[in-house]
Amino acid sequence: MAQRRALASGVSCEDCYFGRNQLCSLAVTEPCATFRPAHPDGLRPPSQLRLVFRQERRLQVAWAFPTPGEQVALHT
Repeated sequence: MAQRRALASGVSCEDCYFGRNQLCSLAVTEPCATFRPAHPDGLRPPSQLRLVFRQERRLQVAWAFPTPGEQVALHT
């Protein structure tokens, strides 16, 4: 959806990495699904979300197996 917004904001094939480096094999004048912005650094992968670990919320487990003593008490 973000790519559609970028395409709707006035980008053209002249702004595409593939078009600037004569790598585009399509004969269209509008940006296509493979549009990648042209940067001086070259073709860069899209940015990814960072992995953030959550802090442990519980200090005690929700359930646990009964201890051997508790098992004996249950079955006697």
